[in-house]
Amino acid sequence: MLLLLLLQVSASCLWLGRSEVVTSFESSCPQFFFRETPPNEALEPESPAWICQRYKNQYYFATLYDRSRRIPVYSAYLYQPAPGSRPKTWLVEPQLMGPTYPKTMERERTLLNYFNVSLEQLSKSQAILQDYKNLTGLNRGHLNPSSHHPDSSSRTATFTLTNIVPQDEKLNGGAWKNYEQQMMITRTQGCNTTYVVVGAVPGNNYIAKGRVNKPSYIWSSACCEVDTNHRKAWAIIAENDKNEVQLLTLGELEDVLTQLYRRDQVSLFDSDCPRE
Repeated sequence: MLLLLLLQVSASCLWLGRSEVVTSFESSCPQFFFRETPPNEALEPESPAWICQRYKNQYYFATLYDRSRRIPVYSAYLYQPAPGSRPKTWLVEPQLMGPTYPKTMERERTLLNYFNVSLEQLSKSQAILQDYKNLTGLNRGHLNPSSHHPDSSSRTATFTLTNIVPQDEKLNGGAWKNYEQQMMITRTQGCNTTYVVVGAVPGNNYIAKGRVNKPSYIWSSACCEVDTNHRKAWAIIAENDKNEVQLLTLGELEDVLTQLYRRDQVSLFDSDCPRE
């Protein structure tokens, strides 16, 4: 009986290791975090899902997802920009429905037509395309932007609705875009590896008849390894109804998030990343 129990536990662990929705980032896709250390538990929602974002059988970034608010808490990735076209196809995460579904992101249409999944079933676990239709003053705002990735597959992987929040359209196309496409280039000069964590603070308003939360703030943080002995860090935060971003130190952003979440002290990176 004991042997059978051990075999069952072992099989379960192997299954989880293959899954996209995982038990922890450290065990499945730690490579997207500086020193393989994700943000601490201070940001975790009541109904979290840890997603190692997989496309074409490869992990491209990590997302902590808020199942009840149907938005990401944060996405973490390596900054590796390169020229390339912007994807057009939006994907969803079948694994949020349960472990028997495909382990890589898929189109809604594929799930509905080939996997006997209903739209109602899919919508219980996450945001769907219908939630983001007919928005007024808002865009589908990427946390992890496609332009920060080097090839077609990695850029396509960012087009999952689990990496999207309702973002003020002026901010998304203005100051936030300027940070993503201009300021990041300047800030990462001299960096060998840049780890990025981008997140959204839940707000009091919702879209899609109360299904999807509209964040009150959107923030981004970066930890850059210049060489083995030198690192630098920076951060920004933006109110999600104004076209402006505020440049902060990493320590300042962590303190602001601590105040906004009203929990334990927030830590976004390993302690070796400078806070000043």
